[in-house]
Amino acid sequence: MRNESDAAPFGHTLIIGAGPAGIHAVVNWSGASTCIGLLNRKGEHAQKVKKMLEEASYRVKCDVFVSGKEGLSGSATIDHYYEGYQELEDSWDTVLICTPCDSYASVLAELQVEKLRKVKQLILISPGIGSNAWVQSLLGEECKRIEVVSFSTYYAASKFINLQAPLTSVVKGLKRKIRIASNRSDQTICPPIQKLMETMGIACEIVESPIEAESYSITTYVHPPLFMNEFALNEIFSQTTSRKYMYKLYPEGPITPGVIKSMVLLWKEVSQVLQQLGVPPINLLEFLNDDNYPVLEQSISREEIESFPAMDPVRQEYLLYVRYSSLLIDPYSSPDEQGKYFEFSAVPFKQVVRNHNDYWQLPRVPHEDYCKLNVLYEMGRQLNVPMPQSRCLIEQYRNKVFSFMEQYGTEQLHPGWEHEHIVEQAFAILQAMKINVRS
Repeated sequence: MRNESDAAPFGHTLIIGAGPAGIHAVVNWSGASTCIGLLNRKGEHAQKVKKMLEEASYRVKCDVFVSGKEGLSGSATIDHYYEGYQELEDSWDTVLICTPCDSYASVLAELQVEKLRKVKQLILISPGIGSNAWVQSLLGEECKRIEVVSFSTYYAASKFINLQAPLTSVVKGLKRKIRIASNRSDQTICPPIQKLMETMGIACEIVESPIEAESYSITTYVHPPLFMNEFALNEIFSQTTSRKYMYKLYPEGPITPGVIKSMVLLWKEVSQVLQQLGVPPINLLEFLNDDNYPVLEQSISREEIESFPAMDPVRQEYLLYVRYSSLLIDPYSSPDEQGKYFEFSAVPFKQVVRNHNDYWQLPRVPHEDYCKLNVLYEMGRQLNVPMPQSRCLIEQYRNKVFSFMEQYGTEQLHPGWEHEHIVEQAFAILQAMKINVRS
């Protein structure tokens, strides 16, 4: 055992998901836990991880390539690795779920929390709006003994540089600030999480409700308009290597005044849903600037940022366009000998690829965003909140997927691509929040 209980507030910690975020979490949580477990669902990736862990004496690494934060790099030893859920013992106090939120139902079904009597808290690293309430619904009676905590978002950007070596998570970015909240009024596990985040230089605010924390995820507002439009979808589903970029202005990327207008409309629709749920909507420009990446005062003034919600839509669209134009380069980087700044926006599109089972695999961006937007749209429908922009984005994505399936054959798309439980999930979220809804 690596720590006494006072120094290890999370006790025995089980991390579900052996992707880059899961490996990163192993390193972060190992110093605050008495024991670390890692579990991945059965499959080719789980087998590869198991084999490599055995060869590496169960040691994993995290390399942080963030200016000034390189000291957060480190390694940790996994005490127990599980290839699937079958051999899981009842010895875990804390469970971190580091999988996409659309997989929570299947994760909890396989986890069988009713048999894990020692579990005190579930922590959702990458939830969507309403995920905490959905998880509470899935837990049923077990929710009385288990605290469920939501992060606003995963607190980093990580990846495997080498897919053949999935024991080293490479962190290319860390959030400036995140929010967390618990389904319990006393929020007992939140202060230790806050302390852990702050050791990484990440501001961590404990807010009143999980759904308030969940509303502070940049992907909710940005990814659907940027990556569920015709330009971006043509790149994502192209069979030739894309030479366009996710955050560049048209024609190098998807950003046009029309896409920015879509972003403003989506933000306002999500804000209406949040208001119906008793959650204060976010100031989108302030959130993008202060919590994610700021632009220089010469580009957008503080006064403009703070008064953004009260502005007319055309002004709001203008300022968001200015923001993305200002971040084509990293305004805080040092120019090279030719006077060029780091090309911040040159992020290539991830495209559909065939996996080893000969299925076409949809990239996480924007598929996970499509799944989350579906639930939000259904919540809006049940709350009688019109969401035409959300519906338009959903339909654009679905139409592109279906046209791709017609071209390559439905049996060749990865099974389970379509999000399940949408109506059930939206209804359960609203019920858990004691919101009266229409059928």
